[in-house]
Amino acid sequence: MAAPTRQHAIRAETREESIDARVRRRLRELRSQRGLTLQQVAEQVSVDISTLSRIEAGKRRLALDHIPALAAALGVSADELLGSPSAQDPRVRARPRSHDGIRVWPLTRLAPAGAPRAFRIIIGQARRKPPKALPVHEGHDWLYVLSGKLRLLLGDQEFTIEPGETAEFSAWTPHWLGALDGPVELIMIVGAQGERLHLHR
Repeated sequence: MAAPTRQHAIRAETREESIDARVRRRLRELRSQRGLTLQQVAEQVSVDISTLSRIEAGKRRLALDHIPALAAALGVSADELLGSPSAQDPRVRARPRSHDGIRVWPLTRLAPAGAPRAFRIIIGQARRKPPKALPVHEGHDWLYVLSGKLRLLLGDQEFTIEPGETAEFSAWTPHWLGALDGPVELIMIVGAQGERLHLHR
């Protein structure tokens, strides 16, 4: 068998670098999709956060013995972390959940920490009485009414938002959403704090 030539060695090294680059890209993508911080993944893999940061940035070579632990921390197999990602089904099929007279369907997948998400919401006609203290949270709320008449309390003011109308407001203003004459269907975009406050309690 002929001895490896320098050209063969360069090609092998290029392939190896390509795999390394792909794993680093997959590592960033998967961590972002799952809303995980560098600190959270580093703790599960038992490496320093600075080490993980350098691996993601390509400033430190990825050791093979890191692969199984990284894959486990990200909830995938080692093959999935090493291989090219298959085409992702673009459809979002999250199950609805109900809370305090509201039924919610997520319209976006899990977003990076703090990023806003979109929801389809149906407010039942029985949701008519606001709490004594209206909730507040950081960020902005955006909504678009599809059907029904939405009752929006915003500070000391009250608004009726009808089908086809959009409302956007600072979430630092005390606010509450309810129904007027019957069920209300709307699309709403909220940040992480608004999601927890309005949709998860």
